[in-house]
Amino acid sequence: MPEPGTETAARRTARADRDLLARLFGAAVAAADPRRCLAAHLPQKPRGRTVVIGAGKGAAQMAAALEELWDGPLGGVVVTRYGYAAPCRQIRVLEAGHPVPDAAGARATEALFGAVSGLGEDDLVIALICGGGSALLPGAPEPLTLADEIELNTCLLASGAPISAMNAIRRQVSRVKGGRLAQAAHPARVVSLVVSDVPGDDPAEVASGPTVPGTSGLAAARAAIDGWRIDLPPRIRACLDRAPAPAPLPDDPAFARDEVHLVASSALSLAAAHRRALAEGIGAVILSDALEGEAREVGKVLAAIATGCRAPGGAFARPVVLLSGGETTVTLGQATGPDTGQGRARGGRNGEFLLSFALGIEGQPITALAADTDGIDGSETNAGAFCDGDTARRLRALEHDPAALLARHDSWGAFSAAGELFEPGPTGTNVNDFRAILVR
Repeated sequence: MPEPGTETAARRTARADRDLLARLFGAAVAAADPRRCLAAHLPQKPRGRTVVIGAGKGAAQMAAALEELWDGPLGGVVVTRYGYAAPCRQIRVLEAGHPVPDAAGARATEALFGAVSGLGEDDLVIALICGGGSALLPGAPEPLTLADEIELNTCLLASGAPISAMNAIRRQVSRVKGGRLAQAAHPARVVSLVVSDVPGDDPAEVASGPTVPGTSGLAAARAAIDGWRIDLPPRIRACLDRAPAPAPLPDDPAFARDEVHLVASSALSLAAAHRRALAEGIGAVILSDALEGEAREVGKVLAAIATGCRAPGGAFARPVVLLSGGETTVTLGQATGPDTGQGRARGGRNGEFLLSFALGIEGQPITALAADTDGIDGSETNAGAFCDGDTARRLRALEHDPAALLARHDSWGAFSAAGELFEPGPTGTNVNDFRAILVR
């Protein structure tokens, strides 16, 4: 039996560790706050009009910040996810479906095209682009429909392919992605202010690059389909086989005067979390800002690294916080074991990573937080979750099998049962996944 007060002290330490990790998350999000990161990248005022367009889960907050910072008249329209709107005085804010495109998103796409229609070379377009914009701006070329684009989106998300492969395909079956929205604004100058949520921070990959052309063409799209064995819907495959008009490339004259500025990224946010950890007297190491791969496999790898820090002669002095970012994937078709119906899947890639991680650190004095910096991880309302070396045992004590929950992709069910969901609400920005692992 534990001595009196021992369990209370353990719970107190657990709360303190979680509070520390939550503060590191807060520092990472604050580094990507639009009001802080837009100011240094504002373009010069044009002789003509200034039109604002934008898309993404943080687009409304970016628009509100731009209104505060811009000294002059503005107009335009941005689209964000339902529930993510922010009040703007001059810029119209629309809401649409994410991660599944919907009719509201199709109307928003037309509104953005309307905003840039008929502009002249003295006019300026400021494009506010961040993660989530791909689903929010559906625009399938004829003869494809919104239903086809929804089916394509579902197929790609379930494929396990990295974002670069998915975008190579999306760019070739869209009227808006791959720089086509900026092309429609020509001859106006387009300045894209991009908050990156993709590994490597290529602006052309953020939101599938509506205002930033990619360097890959139709051949890359076909290679991605074959390389990742993606079973495309027949109508999408037929469209690609007919060799549609390819997405424009960066050397297109329409982009000659355009500018692209990366205003926030995972790397910058992790650096802010690193500084905050050191300020609190905790050692910190940034492992990578671009981790990719199947979420449960990345969970195993980082669990091995974290437990390795506990071994004699470990690479880092303890206590230490291991920080990482990037974008993992969850392949629903990989569900294994009994009762693995895909209809039971709840949660997102951060929850899946963390549940796998929790199984790998069982019994160790390690605490972790994995969360999406936009405040929503997958299908539910939580950003992610906490776990520690006792999480798996607690789940079993509650008659939940953590391995079975992982097998059917129900990380939300696991961490909800354990009382370890992390729910800060929408943050107004998005620089991808944030992982902080505290090794005592």
